[in-house]
Amino acid sequence: MATIKSSYSEAFNELQTILDKIENNKLDVDELAENVKKAAELIKFCKNKLFETESEIEKILEDLKDE
Repeated sequence: MATIKSSYSEAFNELQTILDKIENNKLDVDELAENVKKAAELIKFCKNKLFETESEIEKILEDLKDE
């Protein structure tokens, strides 16, 4: 299972590393399943981080309109 990442860039970099290993056939079958599972968790983390950031930005912009 993937460890919880503290930042989007850290998670994204780990995801890029996994993708590189998959694309270059650097994983055997046993490692592949575990890495795909880890990648899915990292994608979910990054997606949530992006949605949170979008919500924060929309709130900030809305607050500016109200001033």
